[in-house]
Amino acid sequence: MSLEEKFAALSVGDEQSVVDAIKADGVKKSGFAENIEALKAKCASSDEAEALAGFKTVKAIAEGAPEGGAFVKECLTACLAQTTSKSADVRSASSEAAYAICKNVNPFAVKSLLPMIFAKLPVEEKWQIRELALKLIASFNETAPRQLGNALPEVVPEVTACMWDTKKQVKKASTDAMRDSMGVIGNKDIEHMTDKILEAITKPKSVPEIMHEMAGVTFVQSVECPALAMVVPLLLRGLREKTIATKRQAAVIIDNMSKLVDNPLDAAPFLPLLLPALESNADSISDPEARSVTEKAVNQLKRLKDLSDKQAQVRGDVSKLDKEFEKALGCEDADSALALAIRHASVIATAMMDLGFMEDMQWTKNVSVQFAGFFDKDKAEAATEKVREEAEKMLVIPEDDDDDDDAEELCNCQFTLAYGTKILLHNTRMKLKRGKNYGLLGGNDSGKTTLMRSIANNQVEGFPDTGDVRTVFVEADIQGEQSHLSCVEYVVADPKIQKMGVPIEDVRSILSTVGFTDDGKAKPDHAVSTLSGGWRMKLALARAMLQKADILLLDEPTNHLDVINVAWVKNYLNSLKDVTAIIVSHDSGLLNDCCSHILSIENLKLRTFKGNLDEFAKVNPDIRAFFSLKASSKKFKFPQPGPIDGVKSKGKALMKMSGCTFTYPGNETPTLYDINIQVSLSSRVACIGENGAGKSTMIKLLVGENVPQVGDVWKHPNARIAYVAQHAFHHIESHLSKTPNEYIRWRYANNGEDKESLVKSSMIFTEEELKLQKTPYEIQFTDEDSGKVSKVKKVVGELVGGRKTNKSKEYEYEVRYAGSTIDSGEYLPAKVLKKMGWDKAMKAVDLKIAQRSGLYIRPLSTKNVEQHLEDCGLDREFGTHYRMSALSGGQKVKVVLAAAMWNQPHILILDEPTNYLDRESLGALAGAIEGFDGGVVIISHNNEFTQALCPETWLMDAGHLETKGDADWMLKQDVKIDDQQQITEMTDAAGNVSKVKGQKKKLSKKEEKQLVKKIKAKIKNDEALDTDEEEFAFEKDLM
Repeated sequence: MSLEEKFAALSVGDEQSVVDAIKADGVKKSGFAENIEALKAKCASSDEAEALAGFKTVKAIAEGAPEGGAFVKECLTACLAQTTSKSADVRSASSEAAYAICKNVNPFAVKSLLPMIFAKLPVEEKWQIRELALKLIASFNETAPRQLGNALPEVVPEVTACMWDTKKQVKKASTDAMRDSMGVIGNKDIEHMTDKILEAITKPKSVPEIMHEMAGVTFVQSVECPALAMVVPLLLRGLREKTIATKRQAAVIIDNMSKLVDNPLDAAPFLPLLLPALESNADSISDPEARSVTEKAVNQLKRLKDLSDKQAQVRGDVSKLDKEFEKALGCEDADSALALAIRHASVIATAMMDLGFMEDMQWTKNVSVQFAGFFDKDKAEAATEKVREEAEKMLVIPEDDDDDDDAEELCNCQFTLAYGTKILLHNTRMKLKRGKNYGLLGGNDSGKTTLMRSIANNQVEGFPDTGDVRTVFVEADIQGEQSHLSCVEYVVADPKIQKMGVPIEDVRSILSTVGFTDDGKAKPDHAVSTLSGGWRMKLALARAMLQKADILLLDEPTNHLDVINVAWVKNYLNSLKDVTAIIVSHDSGLLNDCCSHILSIENLKLRTFKGNLDEFAKVNPDIRAFFSLKASSKKFKFPQPGPIDGVKSKGKALMKMSGCTFTYPGNETPTLYDINIQVSLSSRVACIGENGAGKSTMIKLLVGENVPQVGDVWKHPNARIAYVAQHAFHHIESHLSKTPNEYIRWRYANNGEDKESLVKSSMIFTEEELKLQKTPYEIQFTDEDSGKVSKVKKVVGELVGGRKTNKSKEYEYEVRYAGSTIDSGEYLPAKVLKKMGWDKAMKAVDLKIAQRSGLYIRPLSTKNVEQHLEDCGLDREFGTHYRMSALSGGQKVKVVLAAAMWNQPHILILDEPTNYLDRESLGALAGAIEGFDGGVVIISHNNEFTQALCPETWLMDAGHLETKGDADWMLKQDVKIDDQQQITEMTDAAGNVSKVKGQKKKLSKKEEKQLVKKIKAKIKNDEALDTDEEEFAFEKDLM
């Protein structure tokens, strides 16, 4: 009896014979494929016997004849409809048949069942049908978890709609189905949030709190389609909330998650939902900061949309594969049975493409077997292989052309890079070729230095071992334990140099080529601690040259270098024909002159561009901040200095150096000669000169870190000074286990006193001063009642911190006499204490009082420090929650800057502030300096930076200082300045020529007497003195 005849008179008990026929003759020859409609009719019959026979047969085929899966699944609609049958047996049989179809269908064919299941979910259907449909969806959690995950974009909206149903059975089944669906998302970052996401669907009032918890999730794992399907409904609710805070959190989560989407097509189904909601918020949110965060998320999603639009053709397309199978099988005019088999095979193949199952054996096992009843095995497998090959072509994303195919490929790897809990690069690819120079671009905290250090330490997955491809990391920082070594010893001590067995003669030879000579500014046998920043970088480059690298990793190679040495670095890099260089630099000239390619870190990916920085900027206009400080979108804000007691003019000097000469211990020749400078609130000074000319040494004398052997250094007792050193990290090296917020609160914890300001050699008593302090000094006392004058010899034990002004407008300081255990409450004049050896102690008291006076406006609270760090460019995430050991170089500089600025200084001194800061941060720093009402002194080789800010110039040349001038000096260094040449005039930017001020004319006794009289009169009448008068008054002790 044929199956056609058997189906016509089907009864319970016939099911096994049907299965046997299919297994023996196949779906085509047995007649099963052509007669599937008859079986569907039996299942849909209102006759109990027919329906039972149909369902029993469906169940038997689903479980016993997998080759019939493409056809028996057509009975699923009838199985669902019959769950409302009046017959309990039919209801039971229909349910069993439905489960059998869903549990035994090829897992990759799950998507072919979903349309039939979704059709039975609308509220118009009876609750029994809807309940079973939801339970069938939940069953895929066990039989086809990955395939269910792939289908979640379609599943979640359908199931979510049922979770609000009034029928408790439907509500429970939908909740269970959603929970089981969430179990297949495969994302450990958010799987602990499953119950919370479920709660958000049914309890909208809980959304703000759940969004807050979601915002605290650290996303590390790649975000794929299943995870997005689960989170997007919650995010949409968050975007539609009334509170701005919740809208902002939703935008932050979207921005963070979208950066971890490796395949843009995973995000494609959700972009039409999220983008309009985000764009609406970006237009309507009133809070500027929240609006900015939302705009950032909008731009990120638009980037994903552009990528997904380009790749739309690679997502498996059932209709495309139908045509490919028809062509491969030679059956463009297939009958209905074969068309059904082809469509089933296409659905399976599509799901395999989506999930990355592209091996030939996988397709043979899952796809070619679908044609077993229609074609012989060889033909089915050959046709399937042809379609698989075409499918692989569909999945290929065309890469940008690279016309350097003749260059040797040194590296082509894919990797993920993290620093602590922060993901820096995620599943990104890097390709490097021999002889090319790559400029590495990215923000201050994007991971540039971490990437290069990881490459050098063999920590980048897939990157060639540094033993096979010799890789050298060049940085100028010298570890403290090596600072006592000579330059030669420092190079020889490097483990890689030792391993190579480089002779010491070769070390000296290389050092001499970069300027380390016995008669030069930097001597090979002097300690590295005596080197300026520029010479330290040249030492690091010399060490790299000895290692004969295949790949040079250069971290800010022009930091601290003057224009002469920058040109040397450029020539050196361009001369390397067989060496590849990766360069991190904020010097746009270097990136333009030396780079053949640009590597840009964007959204956790490494993008490669062929060309230099100018060419890269043409297609990426946002990078214009690399050219113009004013193009910066960042803003820094410095606290304004408070008033200074006794200073009414911004031009009045607050710091001075007079006739200062300084020689480093061990040197015979002075580093500085007869330096005379002053700084006021109105000062905007650029200190420029060659490497090793003495710029940083002069500033260290000015701030009291060193003491001149000849000359005087003076600071106004009420002035607060902020100093950021050239090697800025030394400020925080002992506190790396603290967060920036903790560090600043520690530093100023004692009533606003700066713990680091007193650790200076200029504040340490000399032996002569200690001797004076122990020598009894005759002090005159006047009895206020009787007027009797008495003289007593006493020894001051210490200054206890009090200070007042006497009738003569001189400071007097509170003292405790030697041998006394209590404060005397007595004050002595500054003149007397100076003669007793307490000058430095008075300066310490002045400093503490000045620092305390800067505290009255802002209490030292966590919140205030957090805001201050943000004003100085460090996000609160890094300022309050990250330890300083985990911060990048640029972030550490911002910490040092913020710490120095906390007590609202009157004078800001910056030694090479442009090092480590990206151009946007540099532009923000320039803006903050422009808006700062205090005095500023900047040492820098960055002509653009100083020229924009500083009308006054101090030119240091071989220890001799010339004032006035402008920053054009750096543009005129094509030739070496003659050591003997005396500069007599300077030309400013407008072309105006001004004479350099020479030595002051010595006054005659008569002129001096007249000037003393004039100054005394001004002081008596409380009139302001000009700069020269004030200097003379201090010199003659009139003030």
